Amino acid sequence: MADESGNGKSSVMNNTQLRNFLTKAVTDVFGTMVSMKVELLDSNTTANLEGERLVGSVGFAGRATGAVYIHVTEAFARQMTGAMLGMKPDEVKNMADVQDAVGEVSNMIGGNLKSHLADNGLSCVLSIPSITRGSDFRIEAVGAAQQQRLVFCPQQADTVVIVEVYFKADQ
Repeated sequence: MADESGNGKSSVMNNTQLRNFLTKAVTDVFGTMVSMKVELLDSNTTANLEGERLVGSVGFAGRATGAVYIHVTEAFARQMTGAMLGMKPDEVKNMADVQDAVGEVSNMIGGNLKSHLADNGLSCVLSIPSITRGSDFRIEAVGAAQQQRLVFCPQQADTVVIVEVYFKADQ
């Protein structure tokens, strides 16, 4: 479908395109920022995180509106932070550093999605990353036209990373 400018670019991504793009974005960001390979699990995986977790999120608004959420356990967030700072996970003591690391990973994945949406005629701006921390909460998006929930398994970690994206494209 061509956009209004007639340049032939699709203004809406289907779920398969969104899933494929997010998979590449997540694997690239984890490979570059965390020096860790992550593998997408089967789409029927219903894994959830137990106990204390951190959720990094960035919102976007414009011709596309929505949010990207990255769910990780606190232990894995410390492992990510250590990898990003060149430290061992047990050396990471400052929770502000952990939150910054999770926020930066969510910001980079959100930034990749923002660029991809803009390339498809859906310009938007990102919010600053925010962190939610706790053990008993749910994330719900109201009014999202498309959503994806992807579960990744990081190498050398006994956990999963859950990436959720909710968005609606302006037609």
